[in-house]
Amino acid sequence: MKTIFADIDTQLDFVSPAGALYVSGAELILDRIVRLNRWAAENDVLVISTMDAHAENDPEFANWPAHCVAGTLGQRKAVATLLDRRMVVPTCPGEYPIGRAQQVVIEKQQLDCFTNPNLSGMLERLRADRFVVYGVATEYCVRCAAMGLLQSGKRVEVITDAVKSISDDASKQMIEEFVDAGGTLTTFAAITA
Repeated sequence: MKTIFADIDTQLDFVSPAGALYVSGAELILDRIVRLNRWAAENDVLVISTMDAHAENDPEFANWPAHCVAGTLGQRKAVATLLDRRMVVPTCPGEYPIGRAQQVVIEKQQLDCFTNPNLSGMLERLRADRFVVYGVATEYCVRCAAMGLLQSGKRVEVITDAVKSISDDASKQMIEEFVDAGGTLTTFAAITA
């Protein structure tokens, strides 16, 4: 069974208490995310990491405080989550061969990672049977990724102890919707056993 890990938005503006749109408690799951990414690399599992890359006057800032502006410190992924052999896929349509990359960083300018026009085609070419999702924030970007991946008809698992939410109630609702749509819940220990 071919598995792909999906590391969602583990950027400094979200996971650092000093971040512009800090998800409370996100730093507490960062060690698990680092260990998941390292485990994936050691076991030849590709990690697809999503990453906001907003313009300074991005339309999203009408609804959210400015965050993850391209080129700023807050836009960077937490360094420990990065793997040695990685590549970045911008939002510009094109061919981006993965080659020997251990990690593919998918840039996005909206909540939904599938707004990057390169992601769907890349996933089709990779032909994974299973996706394992973790990161922040559960009810927003993690939700978009998990629900979008479910549309592929493949097995999708969310690691419940490697996600953080902004609202516990909204997170609970997202998890219920995900399971009702055919998703599976798992834990860090179960994945890395």
